[in-house]
Amino acid sequence: MLDPRIYRAAFLPVIFALVLVGFSLRDQPPGATTTLAPDAFDGEVALTQLDALAAAAPNREPGSPGDRLVAERVREGLEGIGFRVRTRRFGAATVDGTRQVASVYGERTGFSSERVLVVAQRDAVGSGARAQLSGTAALLELARVVGSRTLNRTLVLASISGGPAAARDLAEHLGGPVDAVVVLGDLAGDETVRPLVVPWGDGPRTAPLELRRTVETALSAEAGLAAGRAQPATQFARLAFPLTLGLQGPFVGDGIPAVLLSASGERPPAADQEVSEERLERFGRAVLRTMSALDGARSMPEAEGYVLLERKLLPAWPIRLLGAVLLLPVLIATIDGFARVRRRQEPVGRWLRWVALCALPFVLGVLLVVALKLTGLIGAAPPGPVAADAIPLEGGGLAALAAVVVVIALAWFLLRPYLGRVVGAPRDPSTPGAAAAVMIVLCAAAVVVWIANPWTALLLVPALHLWLLAIAPETRLHPLAALALFLVGLVPPLLIAISYLGQFDVGPLELAWTGLLLVAGGGISLPAALGWAVVLGCAGAVLAIGIRQALGEPPLSGGPGAPPSVRGPRTYAGPGSLGGTESALRR
Repeated sequence: MLDPRIYRAAFLPVIFALVLVGFSLRDQPPGATTTLAPDAFDGEVALTQLDALAAAAPNREPGSPGDRLVAERVREGLEGIGFRVRTRRFGAATVDGTRQVASVYGERTGFSSERVLVVAQRDAVGSGARAQLSGTAALLELARVVGSRTLNRTLVLASISGGPAAARDLAEHLGGPVDAVVVLGDLAGDETVRPLVVPWGDGPRTAPLELRRTVETALSAEAGLAAGRAQPATQFARLAFPLTLGLQGPFVGDGIPAVLLSASGERPPAADQEVSEERLERFGRAVLRTMSALDGARSMPEAEGYVLLERKLLPAWPIRLLGAVLLLPVLIATIDGFARVRRRQEPVGRWLRWVALCALPFVLGVLLVVALKLTGLIGAAPPGPVAADAIPLEGGGLAALAAVVVVIALAWFLLRPYLGRVVGAPRDPSTPGAAAAVMIVLCAAAVVVWIANPWTALLLVPALHLWLLAIAPETRLHPLAALALFLVGLVPPLLIAISYLGQFDVGPLELAWTGLLLVAGGGISLPAALGWAVVLGCAGAVLAIGIRQALGEPPLSGGPGAPPSVRGPRTYAGPGSLGGTESALRR
C-alpha cells in the first residue's frame, strides 16, 4: 500500500516550510516601564495585615467559615478605601468537592474603560498557609496605596476562592475589556522557585512577552531577582499539552494577557512555609511598579502561542505550516495506499470496524472515569490541574486508577475479540487492508488535532511516519526493527510526560491521577478525551499488526497466494500501468 516514490516526493514542501520558519523569527519586544517610585508600598503594614488575617482564619478551605471571614475582611477594606465593591457567589468544583464560594471585586474607575486586573487567591489547603495568604495581604496594601491616585486605566482588585473554577468564573464575568491581568501568588515565602513570572495558559497560548517583560523588569528593579526562563523544549511541552497550576491559566487560555507572580513559582507554597517582611515588601513594590507601568503603557496584545529561542521569538503560524507539510507525505501515501488496496478489493470497511474495536477499550476507560464522577465515587475534580497535595492519591484514587486499567485490559483481551466475532471483523491484521484502515483513522485524527493545536500535531508527526513504515507490507522490516519504530513513535509524548513530572514535582502515578481528575472535572473535554482514546486505539492496532507480521509474514505482491499483479515493472509506463480493469483482474 506504500509507494516510496510518492511518499518521498511529498517531502519537497518541507524545504520551503523550513525556510519560512527561519524567516518568521522576529525580535523579542520590550516591556513597559515607569519612572514612578513604588516606595509607598509598606511591607510592615502588609505583614501586619497578613498576620491578622492568618490569626483570624487559620483554616481557609474553599467555602469554609474562615474563607468567608477573609472575604468579608477584604470587602470591608476595599470599601473603606473608596473602591466600588461587589461580591459574586456561585457554586464551584473545588479540591473539597462542589462548594459555594464568593469572589470579591473592588473597582476604581480611571479615565479609560480598559481594565488592569490584579487577582489574589485567599483559600488554601492546610492550616495556616501564611505564604499563600500573602497575595491577599499585598492586595489590601496596594488598594491603600492607589486609593488616592488618579488612574488612566480602571483598576480592579479581585479576591477569589475555589482554584481553577473561580479563575474561570472570573474570566467569564469580567464585565468589560481587560488590558492585563496580574495574579498574585506567594509574595512573602522565603523559598525561591523559578520561573517567578509564570505565563502558561490552559490552551495553546502564552502570555504576551510585553507583559512578561514588564513584570520581570519591575521584579528585577525592586527585588533584585531574575525571573528565570523555561527552555524551548519546556515551552513546546506547555503549548503541546497546555496545563498549568497557576490561576493565570484560564485568562491566557481565553487570549487575555495574564501572568502569575510568585516566589514559589507555579506550585503553591507549603502550608508551613516561612514568610519574610523584606520579601513581601520587595515583591509588593514590584507589583506596584508593574501596575504603574501598565497604567501608562499602550494596550497589551492578546495572548498567543510562541517559543522563545535565544533572542528571537518563533510565533505559532510557521509551526502550523510546518505541521501541515510534515503531515502531507503521510496523507498522500495513505490516500494512494487506500486506492491501491481498493483496487485489490480488500475489505477496508471491515478493517475500519476492527480499528474501532481497538479503540473501544480506551473509550470505555474514558466513559468509566466520567461515570465515577457522576456517581460521586470521585468526589473532588476541579476543572484544571491542582497541586499534588491538594487532592492526594490515596485509597480511593488508587482504586479508581486500578479500575480504569482493569476495564481497559479486560475490554482489550476479552470484549474486543468477542465483539469482533459478532460484527464479523477480520481476524488477520497483517493484510494491507488493516494497515490502510489504521492509517486512515490516524490521519483523520492528526488533521483534527492540527486544526485544534498545531503544537500537538507536531508530536504526532514522528508516530505517523514511523508507524506507516512499520506496518506497510512493502517495507519488509525485521520484526525487531518494526517494534523499534513503534516505540520511537511513542517517545515524544513520553518526553512531554517526563517534563511535567519535573515541573509539577509529582510521580508517574500522581501524574496519571492528575490526568484522570482532568477528564472527570472537564479540564480535558469529553470530545478531546475520546479523540485521544481513538489515537491510543490506533497505537494498539499498529502493535497488533506488527505482532501478527512477526508471527507470520503475509504474502506480498507477486508471492505465492497473493492477488495477481496488474502492474508492469516500475519503469513501465504503458497501458495498464495505473491499474487493471475488471477484466484484467478476472484473468
